[in-house]
Amino acid sequence: MYLFVFLLLLVLFQYVNSKRVFEDLNNRLENYTVANTKYKDSIVNLQDEILNLSYFDIEGNEDALTYFENDGHNVAELIPYIKDELYKLNEVKGEHPLVPYASGDGKKMLINTVKILNHKWIIANFSDGDYWGELFLTYFVNPDKTVEFNLVESFLYPFD
Repeated sequence: MYLFVFLLLLVLFQYVNSKRVFEDLNNRLENYTVANTKYKDSIVNLQDEILNLSYFDIEGNEDALTYFENDGHNVAELIPYIKDELYKLNEVKGEHPLVPYASGDGKKMLINTVKILNHKWIIANFSDGDYWGELFLTYFVNPDKTVEFNLVESFLYPFD
């Protein structure tokens, strides 16, 4: 009789414990499923945002890339070369040749960030640490691989 009661209590304990473990695992699985769905939605949103941000970018512009390829340029080397040529203008003595604004306090306006939009246009921002602004440039790659930059429009943000 004692053995039967002991076995009954043991089976009851195992049942309750197994049920609690099973429910805990189901709850964790449900939480993981919800989180997984949330992360998939986030990935889709980020992919849409990347697509929107890369719309005006030479990397995603087949016509602009084809333009350079038809001229015999290696696009993978040319795009960094164009950016480097623009950044090299930061090293020119005196004021920056493309930034039409003078800086103060012995500082120099420097181009910080460059985005090549297509085979003709560039957007860049500049700053001297206190003042900052943006440039809209056109460029042309000559047959001798030199790059000509022309300032089309510029904007200096107001200093508060």
